[in-house]
Amino acid sequence: MAIVLSLLSALAYGVSDFLGGIFAKRAPAWQIAVVGQSSSGVLSLAAAIAIGGSPTGHDLMFGALAGLGGGFGAAFLYRGLATARMSVVAPLSGVGTALIPVAVGLVTGDRPSAMALTGVVFAFPAIALISRVTDDSPAHRSGVVDGVLAGIGFGLLFTFLGQVGDDGGLYPLALSQATSILSVIITAVVLRESWVPRDRGAWKAAWMGPLGATAQGAFLYATQHGLLSVVSVISSLYPASTVLLASVLLRERIQRWQAVGLALAAAAVSLVALG
Repeated sequence: MAIVLSLLSALAYGVSDFLGGIFAKRAPAWQIAVVGQSSSGVLSLAAAIAIGGSPTGHDLMFGALAGLGGGFGAAFLYRGLATARMSVVAPLSGVGTALIPVAVGLVTGDRPSAMALTGVVFAFPAIALISRVTDDSPAHRSGVVDGVLAGIGFGLLFTFLGQVGDDGGLYPLALSQATSILSVIITAVVLRESWVPRDRGAWKAAWMGPLGATAQGAFLYATQHGLLSVVSVISSLYPASTVLLASVLLRERIQRWQAVGLALAAAAVSLVALG
Protein backbone atom coordinates (compact mmCIF):
# COMPACT_ATOMS: atom_id res chain seq x y z
CA MET A 1 0.00 0.00 0.00
CA ALA A 2 2.81 2.44 0.87
CA ILE A 3 4.51 1.84 -2.48
CA VAL A 4 1.29 2.33 -4.45
CA LEU A 5 0.51 5.56 -2.60
CA SER A 6 4.08 6.79 -3.07
CA LEU A 7 3.90 6.14 -6.81
CA LEU A 8 0.55 7.93 -6.98
CA SER A 9 2.12 10.87 -5.15
CA ALA A 10 5.08 10.91 -7.55
CA LEU A 11 2.81 10.80 -10.61
CA ALA A 12 0.56 13.59 -9.34
CA TYR A 13 3.56 15.74 -8.40
CA GLY A 14 5.19 15.18 -11.77
CA VAL A 15 2.12 16.15 -13.80
CA SER A 16 1.46 19.13 -11.52
CA ASP A 17 5.04 20.35 -11.97
CA PHE A 18 4.74 20.04 -15.73
CA LEU A 19 1.58 22.14 -15.75
CA GLY A 20 3.18 24.61 -13.33
CA GLY A 21 6.11 25.03 -15.68
CA ILE A 22 3.79 25.65 -18.62
CA PHE A 23 1.70 28.20 -16.73
CA ALA A 24 4.77 29.93 -15.26
CA LYS A 25 6.01 30.71 -18.77
CA ARG A 26 2.88 32.80 -19.32
CA ALA A 27 2.40 34.42 -15.90
CA PRO A 28 4.69 35.24 -12.93
CA ALA A 29 5.79 32.11 -11.08
CA TRP A 30 4.87 33.59 -7.70
CA GLN A 31 1.29 34.16 -8.83
CA ILE A 32 1.15 30.61 -10.17
CA ALA A 33 2.33 29.29 -6.81
CA VAL A 34 -0.26 31.32 -4.85
CA VAL A 35 -3.16 30.20 -7.04
CA GLY A 36 -2.01 26.58 -7.22
CA GLN A 37 -1.45 26.27 -3.46
CA SER A 38 -4.77 28.01 -2.74
CA SER A 39 -6.64 25.60 -5.01
CA SER A 40 -4.99 22.62 -3.32
CA GLY A 41 -5.79 24.06 0.09
CA VAL A 42 -9.51 24.42 -0.64
CA LEU A 43 -9.74 20.84 -1.88
CA SER A 44 -7.69 19.49 1.04
CA LEU A 45 -9.93 21.28 3.54
CA ALA A 46 -13.07 19.91 1.87
CA ALA A 47 -11.61 16.40 1.96
CA ALA A 48 -10.56 16.83 5.61
CA ILE A 49 -14.09 17.81 6.62
CA ALA A 50 -15.56 14.89 4.69
CA ILE A 51 -13.13 12.30 6.08
CA GLY A 52 -12.87 13.65 9.62
CA GLY A 53 -10.07 13.09 12.09
CA SER A 54 -8.74 14.10 15.47
CA PRO A 55 -5.46 15.95 14.94
CA THR A 56 -3.32 16.73 17.96
CA GLY A 57 -1.36 19.91 18.49
CA HIS A 58 1.71 17.92 17.42
CA ASP A 59 0.03 17.01 14.12
CA LEU A 60 -1.05 20.57 13.39
CA MET A 61 2.36 21.98 14.26
CA PHE A 62 4.14 19.67 11.84
CA GLY A 63 1.47 20.29 9.21
CA ALA A 64 2.11 24.01 9.47
CA LEU A 65 5.89 23.56 9.27
CA ALA A 66 5.46 21.30 6.24
CA GLY A 67 3.54 24.04 4.48
CA LEU A 68 6.29 26.58 5.04
CA GLY A 69 8.76 24.28 3.32
CA GLY A 70 6.31 23.31 0.58
CA GLY A 71 5.43 26.90 -0.34
CA PHE A 72 9.10 27.87 -0.47
CA GLY A 73 9.87 24.89 -2.68
CA ALA A 74 6.92 25.43 -5.03
CA ALA A 75 7.76 29.09 -5.65
CA PHE A 76 11.36 28.39 -6.65
CA LEU A 77 10.40 25.31 -8.63
CA TYR A 78 7.95 27.22 -10.80
CA ARG A 79 10.43 30.07 -11.23
CA GLY A 80 13.05 27.60 -12.39
CA LEU A 81 10.66 25.77 -14.68
CA ALA A 82 9.70 29.07 -16.30
CA THR A 83 13.28 30.09 -17.13
CA ALA A 84 15.17 26.84 -17.67
CA ARG A 85 14.58 23.37 -19.08
CA MET A 86 12.02 21.27 -17.22
CA SER A 87 14.24 18.25 -17.74
CA VAL A 88 16.89 19.96 -15.59
CA VAL A 89 15.05 21.83 -12.85
CA ALA A 90 12.49 19.20 -11.86
CA PRO A 91 14.95 16.29 -11.49
CA LEU A 92 17.43 18.44 -9.59
CA SER A 93 14.74 19.37 -7.08
CA GLY A 94 14.22 15.66 -6.50
CA VAL A 95 17.69 15.29 -4.94
CA GLY A 96 16.94 17.48 -1.94
CA THR A 97 13.38 16.19 -1.78
CA ALA A 98 14.71 12.68 -1.24
CA LEU A 99 17.92 13.34 0.67
CA ILE A 100 16.54 15.32 3.63
CA PRO A 101 13.72 12.95 4.70
CA VAL A 102 15.89 9.87 4.06
CA ALA A 103 18.55 11.24 6.41
CA VAL A 104 15.94 12.11 9.04
CA GLY A 105 14.24 8.72 8.69
CA LEU A 106 17.45 6.76 9.12
CA VAL A 107 18.57 8.88 12.08
CA THR A 108 15.22 8.47 13.82
CA GLY A 109 15.15 4.69 13.49
CA ASP A 110 14.00 3.64 10.01
CA ARG A 111 15.49 0.26 9.13
CA PRO A 112 14.60 -0.72 5.55
CA SER A 113 15.30 -4.24 4.31
CA ALA A 114 18.51 -4.82 2.36
CA MET A 115 16.65 -4.94 -0.96
CA ALA A 116 14.65 -1.80 -0.19
CA LEU A 117 17.82 -0.02 0.91
CA THR A 118 19.46 -1.02 -2.38
CA GLY A 119 16.52 0.55 -4.18
CA VAL A 120 16.98 3.73 -2.16
CA VAL A 121 20.66 3.79 -3.12
CA PHE A 122 19.74 3.31 -6.81
CA ALA A 123 17.36 6.26 -6.68
CA PHE A 124 20.06 8.86 -6.04
CA PRO A 125 22.21 8.20 -9.12
CA ALA A 126 18.94 7.97 -11.06
CA ILE A 127 18.01 11.49 -10.00
CA ALA A 128 21.56 12.75 -10.60
CA LEU A 129 21.70 11.28 -14.13
CA ILE A 130 18.30 12.68 -15.05
CA SER A 131 19.52 16.08 -13.86
CA ARG A 132 22.91 16.08 -15.62
CA VAL A 133 23.24 18.50 -18.54
CA THR A 134 26.09 20.15 -20.47
CA ASP A 135 24.40 23.52 -20.93
CA ASP A 136 26.25 26.28 -19.03
CA SER A 137 24.03 29.18 -20.05
CA PRO A 138 22.91 31.77 -17.47
CA ALA A 139 19.38 30.39 -17.68
CA HIS A 140 20.68 26.92 -16.86
CA ARG A 141 22.76 28.18 -13.93
CA SER A 142 19.80 30.04 -12.43
CA GLY A 143 17.65 26.95 -13.03
CA VAL A 144 20.12 24.85 -11.06
CA VAL A 145 19.91 27.27 -8.11
CA ASP A 146 16.13 27.24 -8.26
CA GLY A 147 16.11 23.44 -8.45
CA VAL A 148 18.33 23.15 -5.37
CA LEU A 149 16.20 25.61 -3.38
CA ALA A 150 13.03 23.81 -4.45
CA GLY A 151 14.54 20.51 -3.31
CA ILE A 152 15.32 21.91 0.12
CA GLY A 153 11.77 23.20 0.49
CA PHE A 154 10.16 19.94 -0.65
CA GLY A 155 12.57 17.92 1.49
CA LEU A 156 11.35 19.80 4.55
CA LEU A 157 7.74 19.32 3.38
CA PHE A 158 8.18 15.55 3.19
CA THR A 159 10.09 15.39 6.47
CA PHE A 160 7.49 17.32 8.46
CA LEU A 161 4.49 15.58 6.87
CA GLY A 162 6.11 12.30 7.87
CA GLN A 163 5.78 13.31 11.53
CA VAL A 164 1.97 13.63 11.38
CA GLY A 165 0.10 10.92 13.29
CA ASP A 166 -2.38 8.42 11.89
CA ASP A 167 -5.49 9.87 13.55
CA GLY A 168 -5.23 13.45 12.32
CA GLY A 169 -7.05 12.86 9.06
CA LEU A 170 -6.35 15.49 6.41
CA TYR A 171 -6.63 18.52 8.70
CA PRO A 172 -2.83 18.82 9.08
CA LEU A 173 -2.58 18.70 5.28
CA ALA A 174 -5.14 21.47 4.88
CA LEU A 175 -3.19 23.58 7.39
CA SER A 176 -0.03 22.78 5.46
CA GLN A 177 -1.56 24.18 2.30
CA ALA A 178 -2.63 27.34 4.14
CA THR A 179 0.83 28.02 5.54
CA SER A 180 2.37 27.23 2.14
CA ILE A 181 0.50 30.22 0.69
CA LEU A 182 1.93 32.38 3.47
CA SER A 183 5.40 31.04 2.72
CA VAL A 184 5.11 31.94 -0.97
CA ILE A 185 3.91 35.45 -0.16
CA ILE A 186 6.69 36.10 2.39
CA THR A 187 9.36 34.83 -0.03
CA ALA A 188 7.94 36.95 -2.86
CA VAL A 189 7.84 40.07 -0.68
CA VAL A 190 11.45 39.55 0.43
CA LEU A 191 12.54 39.16 -3.20
CA ARG A 192 10.27 42.04 -4.30
CA GLU A 193 8.31 39.88 -6.68
CA SER A 194 4.68 40.30 -7.73
CA TRP A 195 2.57 37.65 -6.02
CA VAL A 196 -1.00 39.03 -6.24
CA PRO A 197 -2.65 37.00 -9.06
CA ARG A 198 -3.73 39.88 -11.27
CA ASP A 199 -2.62 38.18 -14.49
CA ARG A 200 -5.48 36.19 -16.04
CA GLY A 201 -3.06 33.45 -17.02
CA ALA A 202 -2.18 32.85 -13.37
CA TRP A 203 -5.69 31.61 -12.62
CA LYS A 204 -5.14 28.61 -14.87
CA ALA A 205 -3.01 27.26 -12.03
CA ALA A 206 -6.26 26.41 -10.23
CA TRP A 207 -6.29 23.27 -12.38
CA MET A 208 -3.23 22.14 -10.46
CA GLY A 209 -5.21 22.02 -7.21
CA PRO A 210 -6.54 18.45 -7.53
CA LEU A 211 -3.08 17.19 -8.47
CA GLY A 212 -1.36 18.95 -5.57
CA ALA A 213 -3.94 17.77 -3.06
CA THR A 214 -3.71 14.21 -4.37
CA ALA A 215 0.09 14.22 -4.30
CA GLN A 216 0.39 15.42 -0.72
CA GLY A 217 -2.55 13.36 0.53
CA ALA A 218 -1.13 10.19 -1.00
CA PHE A 219 2.28 10.94 0.50
CA LEU A 220 0.78 11.56 3.95
CA TYR A 221 -1.07 8.25 3.93
CA ALA A 222 1.97 6.47 2.50
CA THR A 223 4.08 7.55 5.49
CA GLN A 224 1.44 6.01 7.75
CA HIS A 225 1.85 2.63 6.02
CA GLY A 226 5.59 2.61 5.36
CA LEU A 227 8.98 4.00 6.35
CA LEU A 228 9.67 7.71 5.71
CA SER A 229 13.10 6.90 4.27
CA VAL A 230 11.51 4.62 1.64
CA VAL A 231 8.30 6.49 0.90
CA SER A 232 10.11 9.80 0.40
CA VAL A 233 12.51 8.29 -2.16
CA ILE A 234 9.70 6.76 -4.24
CA SER A 235 7.70 9.99 -4.12
CA SER A 236 10.85 11.93 -5.07
CA LEU A 237 10.92 10.13 -8.41
CA TYR A 238 8.27 12.58 -9.61
CA PRO A 239 10.76 14.24 -12.03
CA ALA A 240 10.56 11.14 -14.25
CA SER A 241 7.01 11.95 -15.34
CA THR A 242 7.87 15.65 -15.71
CA VAL A 243 10.83 14.80 -17.95
CA LEU A 244 8.79 12.38 -20.06
CA LEU A 245 5.97 14.89 -20.53
CA ALA A 246 8.47 17.61 -21.46
CA SER A 247 10.04 15.25 -23.99
CA VAL A 248 6.77 14.17 -25.60
CA LEU A 249 4.83 17.44 -25.51
CA LEU A 250 7.57 20.09 -25.56
CA ARG A 251 10.10 18.15 -27.62
CA GLU A 252 12.80 18.53 -24.97
CA ARG A 253 15.43 15.98 -25.90
CA ILE A 254 16.21 13.21 -23.43
CA GLN A 255 19.98 12.63 -23.37
CA ARG A 256 21.39 9.13 -23.15
CA TRP A 257 22.44 9.55 -19.53
CA GLN A 258 18.94 10.77 -18.67
CA ALA A 259 17.53 7.61 -20.25
CA VAL A 260 19.88 5.58 -18.04
CA GLY A 261 18.64 7.58 -15.07
CA LEU A 262 15.03 6.79 -15.93
CA ALA A 263 15.92 3.10 -16.15
CA LEU A 264 17.61 3.27 -12.75
CA ALA A 265 14.53 5.01 -11.36
CA ALA A 266 12.37 2.12 -12.55
CA ALA A 267 14.82 -0.34 -10.97
CA ALA A 268 14.75 1.62 -7.70
CA VAL A 269 10.95 1.45 -7.53
CA SER A 270 10.99 -2.27 -8.26
CA LEU A 271 13.59 -3.03 -5.60
CA VAL A 272 11.82 -0.99 -2.95
CA ALA A 273 8.50 -2.60 -3.82
CA LEU A 274 10.01 -6.12 -3.61
CA GLY A 275 11.77 -5.21 -0.36
